[in-house]
Amino acid sequence: MAEVIDIDDPADPRVDDFRDLSAADRRPDLPGRKGLVIAEGVVVVQRMLDSRFTPSALLGTAKRYEALAEDLADRDIPYYRASAEVMAEVVGFHLNRGVLAVAPRPAALSVEEALAGARTVAVLEGVNDHENLGSMFRNAAGLGADAVLFGDRCADPLYRRAVRVSMGHVLRVPFAQLPQWPGGLESLRERGFQIIALTPNPAAVNLATAMTGERVALLLGAEGPGLTEEAMRATDVRARIPMSPGTDSLNVATAAAMAFYERVRSS
Repeated sequence: MAEVIDIDDPADPRVDDFRDLSAADRRPDLPGRKGLVIAEGVVVVQRMLDSRFTPSALLGTAKRYEALAEDLADRDIPYYRASAEVMAEVVGFHLNRGVLAVAPRPAALSVEEALAGARTVAVLEGVNDHENLGSMFRNAAGLGADAVLFGDRCADPLYRRAVRVSMGHVLRVPFAQLPQWPGGLESLRERGFQIIALTPNPAAVNLATAMTGERVALLLGAEGPGLTEEAMRATDVRARIPMSPGTDSLNVATAAAMAFYERVRSS
């Protein structure tokens, strides 16, 4: 059973791992500092508890403890119980969701581990917006994508905002860093993946007819610049999502969701 410890003093050192979440130079979720992973809200905390990210402590209100009591019944994790006012002083802002969990970062998955049993994967280049990244993982979980791989210049998927926007699915959908870019794409081809670059270029083939492989890797780039030409040259086919005239592109997370859905529909 989780040990419930009441916290009345915001300066209590036992809650230091939750402190100053809005301070850019002191955030505990920065890889260069404590490198902790932070789950925010009951649902996201539940998903952390059901993942490879093992919480070391929770900080929350009495009401949120009641909501999580069953999930914590067999966990030896301290639950620091505090008022909303004390929590706000600790974390640096008022937390509407009422509970946080912190976990150390486990060892990163290898590409081989992330791709175990995978049929559909997203491969990202230059996606450096945390909200887009979080939405991407949420879409992947909801529409059956099995893993996410990172090429160059992508944001940290374990940043607190990315975890929150993903509704905790970044903790459950496997992800890994490709060791070379874009040369590492060849390792996907060797594993039997058809590699498809998504582009708004009208000369590209329709995505609905492009996905012919048993295993598919969908490449997506940042909004605006999209995929680099070097990355697209390393793929098997360039595909587009048909759009209304006058529309030049979609939000990258939206484009990923449509591609994931098309993959499910055509399988």
